[in-house]
Amino acid sequence: MTDTSFDVIVVGGGPGGYVAAIRAAQLKLKTAVVEREHLGGICLNWGCIPTKALLRSSEIWHLLNHAEQFGFSVQNPTFDIAKIVKRSRQVAGQLSAGVKGLMKKHKITVFDGHGALDGVAAGQRKIKVTKDGKPVADITAKNVILATGARARALPGLEPDGKLVWTYKEAMVPESMPRSLLVVGSGAIGIEFASFYRTLGAEVTVVEVMDRVLPVEDEEISAFARKAFEKQGMKILTGATVKALKKGASSVTATVEAGGKSSEITVERVILAVGIVGNVENLGLEGTKVKVEKTHVVADGLLRTGEPGVYAIGDLVGAPWLAHKAMHEGVICVEAIAGLHPHEMDTSNIPGCTYCTPQVASVGLTEAKAKAAGHQVRIGRFPYVGNGKAIALGETQGLIKTVFDAKTGELLGAHMIGAEVTELIQGYTIAKTMETTEKELMGTIFPHPTLSEAMHEAVLDAYGQVLHI
Repeated sequence: MTDTSFDVIVVGGGPGGYVAAIRAAQLKLKTAVVEREHLGGICLNWGCIPTKALLRSSEIWHLLNHAEQFGFSVQNPTFDIAKIVKRSRQVAGQLSAGVKGLMKKHKITVFDGHGALDGVAAGQRKIKVTKDGKPVADITAKNVILATGARARALPGLEPDGKLVWTYKEAMVPESMPRSLLVVGSGAIGIEFASFYRTLGAEVTVVEVMDRVLPVEDEEISAFARKAFEKQGMKILTGATVKALKKGASSVTATVEAGGKSSEITVERVILAVGIVGNVENLGLEGTKVKVEKTHVVADGLLRTGEPGVYAIGDLVGAPWLAHKAMHEGVICVEAIAGLHPHEMDTSNIPGCTYCTPQVASVGLTEAKAKAAGHQVRIGRFPYVGNGKAIALGETQGLIKTVFDAKTGELLGAHMIGAEVTELIQGYTIAKTMETTEKELMGTIFPHPTLSEAMHEAVLDAYGQVLHI
């Protein structure tokens, strides 16, 4: 018979949940995971991983159509959207199987079903596991970690139907290539899909309610990104709102309001990317001291909720909604349970990445937020066009920007746009986590020729010592 008593039960098997379970097992805590759909969660199955597989295909398509720049002749290339989608799903499937293997390796018991709090007995938290409304198991543990994630937000009048109006899920598995798209929302999810479909030839319009695209990024990077997207043929409307969607047989007409004026845009498909909602329903939170604010569970720096023995991590507890943040929270949470006294999460050290073309990445404070926080700042910039490796790659469209405290030399933030910046940002993230000053960064030897040299130059520029421009 399957054991029903554990030290830790994790409800949700996404990035935060399965990593929390692995860390718990490493610490010799008897661990169970309750997952109702897919191990690996949205990120692995319907988010981070398969979207990157799609974007890789669009990158290759872009290269094929610019092969002459590199001395190649490619005549009339074509693509098969069904094969592109199939590869994306295979990548997700491979990694999902890998998570199952990790659960087995660490002797973690996995329950297939929906888990909900069901009271306390003899100091043990009870979790009722059901599948399709039928009981699967009643299990207990002293500690429960809620890691149920989030889902796409739907706005009144703009509800997705899965056919003409898509969420990220439908956008990942198109049956055919739409000729035109309206993307509502220009955060990371919206812009990644806009970039994918535009690169493959669709006419793409992006509508953003804020005054700029990628609104969480530094204003200078947002402006650079907008110019790059528009140069690619993307239409971008900022300070705009989609007021209504009228569906036809095979198209959608959107009423868009901007600057007090209304206009209509007709497209084949609409992608909604207007935020997420925490999965707080049916978790048995009623009658507990777990507090929910704006669809997200409130947790402290060690991920404790208001209910003793109940923790919450990942997208369920709010921004930033990133898989790597969820994973780190899972480790912090479990180490706190085990009495190891981990450091609390410092959200200013969490990097953010957007895998559009060109890529965008950042960590820490923007220039505006640094000034608003009272810092006197020193700003450094270095363009990709001054970097030898970028020129050799044919990737001269990019900018790296650093923000330092003028008094202490502390690195407050770094903001990047260009080829492979989603890989490069970790250098600044390590520096910021270690509380490095400009002196250590300036004294670090960067290999040549690499894109990372531009990171060094952006630091040097902040202190009037830039070399190659």
